[in-house]
Amino acid sequence: MAAQAEGMPCWADAMFTDVEAAKDFYGDVLGWTFGESASEFGDYTQAYADGRAVAAVVPPMPGQEGHSAWCLYFASSDAAATAAKIRAGGGEVLMDPMTVGDFGTMLLARDPSGVAFGVWQAGTHEGFEKRGAAGAYCWAEVFTREPDKADAFFPAVFPFGVQHIAGDADTDDEEIDFKLFTLGGDPVLGRMVMGEEFPPEVPPHIQVFFAVGDCDVAVAKATERGGELKFGPMDSPFGRFAALTDPQGAAFAVIDLGATTGKMPELTDEK
Repeated sequence: MAAQAEGMPCWADAMFTDVEAAKDFYGDVLGWTFGESASEFGDYTQAYADGRAVAAVVPPMPGQEGHSAWCLYFASSDAAATAAKIRAGGGEVLMDPMTVGDFGTMLLARDPSGVAFGVWQAGTHEGFEKRGAAGAYCWAEVFTREPDKADAFFPAVFPFGVQHIAGDADTDDEEIDFKLFTLGGDPVLGRMVMGEEFPPEVPPHIQVFFAVGDCDVAVAKATERGGELKFGPMDSPFGRFAALTDPQGAAFAVIDLGATTGKMPELTDEK
């Protein structure tokens, strides 16, 4: 598998107090199967869709028990250099670059607006073995209350271009503050502003989207198993999607990429 481009979202994992419950939940909702836990790496357990690695779950390290959340990792050819860019851009390195066997090198960080994320310098583990298909990662969006900080930070750390949705004078679209970060002209990450609909206790975060064959079926399975529907299901030109939290509080989204409605918005490059 070819190495991921610099800045490309390349992996996602989540920490759960009850890993077995998380495996049961996502196994039902997303159809995942799971490999053996790697005891030498904190019982890190990979998830698979159709036999290909799509994510991982792990129990918290002693003293790090807390709110469960999905973490998105961005590819880097040099994790130490990326850490320096994070600090120079006003971000915080939460965990310095750490080598994980021969799999690669990881770091954890936070942007100046409080959005946590990871960086992955690949070794033998290149990241997602499948994306954009049922059960796999397909998209992510930065949710922030301080968009100006996020907008300046991410393109300074990664080689992102920036696009925004062109407003429509006849609609309220001109009020939408949504941007896209691109690599080689292709969108790889969205940026949304957290409005009053987000309670103060909800921190800035990256919302990870997983593709499903049927959004409504996935939502039904999630809520039946104790998940909570936060938004949707909603039709869009990108697919029918919904935002949820799992029973342990981790936020995620599901989207049926085949159920598209309406025309794609016009995007404009920022200079």
